[in-house]
Amino acid sequence: MTRSRQARNIIVDNNPISSPYIGEWCYIAEKFVDNIDAYAMSHPKTLADTAANRLAQAIITGELAQGQKLNEAELAERYGMGRGPLREALRQLEGQRLVSRIPNAGARVIVLDRKTLAELYAVREALEGMACRLAAHAMTAAEIQQLQDLLAQHEQQIEEHGGQIYAQSEGDLDFHHLIVRGSRNTLLMNLLDGEQYQLLRMCRYRSSRNAQRPRPALAQHRHIVEALAARDGELAELLMRRHIHGAWQSIRTMIDAEEHSASVPRKKKT
Repeated sequence: MTRSRQARNIIVDNNPISSPYIGEWCYIAEKFVDNIDAYAMSHPKTLADTAANRLAQAIITGELAQGQKLNEAELAERYGMGRGPLREALRQLEGQRLVSRIPNAGARVIVLDRKTLAELYAVREALEGMACRLAAHAMTAAEIQQLQDLLAQHEQQIEEHGGQIYAQSEGDLDFHHLIVRGSRNTLLMNLLDGEQYQLLRMCRYRSSRNAQRPRPALAQHRHIVEALAARDGELAELLMRRHIHGAWQSIRTMIDAEEHSASVPRKKKT
C-alpha cells in the first residue's frame, strides 16, 4: 500500500461520520504525501555526498595536507568508503576547488599559495563587506539575535581551547554564512556560499589557528553585530572589511614566518 493511500485510510478511519468534504480531505492528504515523497527522492543524501563532506572537512582542517596526492585505494580504506562514491566525491571536491586533477598524475589537494590567498581575501573583503551592508537593512531582529546567540557559543568554544583556536563550523554555525544569507542577495549568496564556500572555509580555518587571533576576531564579530542591530549598513560594511583585511594580514605574517623558517639551513647533526 502506498503512503498516500495510507494517509487516505487514516482520514476515513478517524472520521466515521460521513462528511461532504471527506473526499476533498483525502485528495489533499494524498497529494501532500506524494509531494513530500517526490521531494525526498529528488534530494537524496547519497553516499558520494557523505564522502565529499567527510573529505572536505579533512582538507579544510589539514588532516589531508595541501598538495597531498589522493590515492583512491588508501582513501577508501582510511575512511571506509566504496570506490564508486569516493570517485564521485572527488569530482564534487574538484568542483569546489578543494581538489585539483592533473592529467596522468591523478588528484591532489589544492595548494593555497600566497597569490591565491591574496586574491581570495581581496574578493572576500569586497563581497562580504557588501553583504554586511545589505544585511543591516534586510535581516530580521530574530536573525540578528541568532548571530548574538551564536557568538556566545563561539566564546565558550574559544575558552574551551584556552583562547588559542576559533574554528567555526559550517552552515548555521558559521557567522559569515549567516550574514551572507541575511543579505537576501541571491547573486552574493551564490558567489560566497556556492562553489567558493569550502575554499573560503579553508582560508578561515588557517587564520583561526593563529593563537593571537581568536579573541580579537570574536570582539570584531560582536562589533559587526552591534552595527547590524543599529541598522547602520555603512558601519557594518566598514567593520567587516577591516575584519577580513586583518585576517589576511594575520595569514600573510604566518606565510612570511613559514617561508623564513624554510629558507634557514638546518644544522647537521654531529
